[in-house]
Formats: sequence, C-alpha cells, structure tokens
Amino acid sequence: MSRLDSFHDQYVASRRVRVLAHELAQICPQDATVLDVGCGDGRIAQNLNTLRPDLQIRGVDPLIRPNAVIDVSHFDGKKITQKDNQVDVVMMVDVLHHSEDPGNLLSEARRVARHALIIKDHRRDGFLAEATLRFMDRVGNARYGVALPYAYWSEEEWRHHWATNRLEVDVFKTDLNLYATPLNWIFDRKLHFLARLGMTEKVS
Repeated sequence: MSRLDSFHDQYVASRRVRVLAHELAQICPQDATVLDVGCGDGRIAQNLNTLRPDLQIRGVDPLIRPNAVIDVSHFDGKKITQKDNQVDVVMMVDVLHHSEDPGNLLSEARRVARHALIIKDHRRDGFLAEATLRFMDRVGNARYGVALPYAYWSEEEWRHHWATNRLEVDVFKTDLNLYATPLNWIFDRKLHFLARLGMTEKVS
C-alpha cells in the first residue's frame, strides 16, 4: 500500500463512512427495505444500519469483496436482478459515475424502487471540477479494480435525468462536510451532493 493509499484510508475513508451513514440515516424512510447498489465492502450500509436498525439493507455489486460486512449479491453493473418495485428504497453511493451507462442504471434503480431513490454522487460544476473528481476517484478506487469511466454529470444533467425518469427531488444537499480542514477546501467545494428522489408516478 502506498503512503497516499494509507493516508486516504486513515484520514479520508473512515470519516466518509461515518458522515455519509449519519446523513443517510436522516433521510431514509422508516422501516424501509433498502437495496444498496454498488455497495462495495458494505461499511456505509453497516454503519447506517447501526444508526437505523429499523432498516433492512442488502447489497449488490459487480465486485464481491472478501471483506464485505453485509450480505452482497453479484450483478453485472447494468441490469439489477431484483423485480419491479421489489424494495422500498434503492441507495447508490458514488456509483452512477462509475457506470458505462449511468442513464440506464438510474432507470434500473427507478424500476426496482417502490418509494424512493437515495443518491450520493458528484456535480461536475465549478473551477477544475472534473480534474478534482478524477483525482479523488483514482485515489479511492483504482487499487480495488473499480471501473473508472469518469462519467460525471453537471447538476443540470442530473436534474434532466431525474425528470426524464419521473423522479421528484425531495431532498438535495451539497454541504456534506466529508473532509476535515484543510482537505475540505480542495475536495468539498460543493462537488458532492446527497439527494432523495420520490416517484411522481410509477413506471409501467
């Protein structure tokens, strides 16, 4: 492991897990079944479940990690195997920008969810936004073999895709404070968002 990887694990990744679990706990519906798409090692879901034991959380991921801490099933990164409307909530934390076809994966998540999608991802808006996001992706994911197509959308593009999929924004937050000072001056900058999206009508 490189020094950069070690620094990331010690000072960035652990804080990210804690902060995101706390934020997700605030917006998950009560007593919901949750499918964590692209769950990785499941640590965010595990921490969320500790804060919200009323939730029933399972994960799917193209890469099954041997150290996964939740129940994880394989999927091909394109077609979610669950049936239509099978779970209350589909959660995707920093997943869609890793997809070769993020629009299709968003539609798949919409198909599977009964009540809401919860998405944490990036906005390609602002000075050097794409360069910063690419650097973060390489440091956080390259060593695990995660695909890095760098498919970042601007907020305008996000909202277009949500409207196309008949999703209504219930919560949209950009002040997540994922990084401690001074890292937040470089890597926060409202590049991250958390959204809860409700269904304006079911997909037939």
